[in-house]
Amino acid sequence: MNLGPGIRRDERKGSGVRAIAIIGLGVFLTMATAAQASPRVVSLDQCADQYVLALSPRESIVGLSYRADDADSHLRALAKGLPQRRITTESIMAARPTLVVRYWGGDARLETALATHGVKVVKIEDATDFDGVRANVRTVAAALDQPARGEAIVADMDRRLAASKGAWKGRSGLYLTPSGYTAGKGTFIDRILAAAGVRNAAPQAGFAPVRLEDVVMGPPRGYVLGFFDQLSAAFERWGMGRHRALQKRLPDQTLASLPASVLSCPGWFAAEGVEALARAAPR
Repeated sequence: MNLGPGIRRDERKGSGVRAIAIIGLGVFLTMATAAQASPRVVSLDQCADQYVLALSPRESIVGLSYRADDADSHLRALAKGLPQRRITTESIMAARPTLVVRYWGGDARLETALATHGVKVVKIEDATDFDGVRANVRTVAAALDQPARGEAIVADMDRRLAASKGAWKGRSGLYLTPSGYTAGKGTFIDRILAAAGVRNAAPQAGFAPVRLEDVVMGPPRGYVLGFFDQLSAAFERWGMGRHRALQKRLPDQTLASLPASVLSCPGWFAAEGVEALARAAPR
């Protein structure tokens, strides 16, 4: 049947098939080019896993740590189906990476060995404030050729922080972990509390133990709990968090309990912890 001047139906059909094939080839080439442009990346520890999972195209991730899918890994759902590797030169080089990201995983000898094989190593610095997190995100994003993803993550973090600012209006609060430690000035925890308007009640800088007697028998005060959703076997045996007297007193004095997944690494997702703390503030 003639469908137009000089055009038969079989000719029209053939043209359509060729057009679809050309479009499909274009999409394939675009995806292949994007994958080729992104470094083949391995992360050496759970913190590095979060940065790589958030910033790298999935097809470019050739190795994660064995803790990538643990319960306290913030992006554990994204880690499913991706290879996990031991922190040895042999295991890492078997993946043929061009980039390795680390926070604490590995050591200087491993970095030297990787450099000998032409593998670039990017270090996540130990951030103690949100400016440090911004710098880390941008550093890893640049190494992965994903600056736009990095800026989107920073923008989302800043939006959460702005929405949570001053929620507790200077209310005093003491951070407490199941092992009986608190965090004072100079720690990332201190900045998380401040971002939600909580005045840190820790009497000293850095990390320090808290006496059980001071919590159970001392005057009432507010507590911001951290890691209480991940009471390990060790905590169950000897940790202060399992003490009955503590468990009896904490519920009435807890301002908020923050999950391990937002505290286990100095990352942008700590802003979700700030959000949770702000939501618990009285209106």
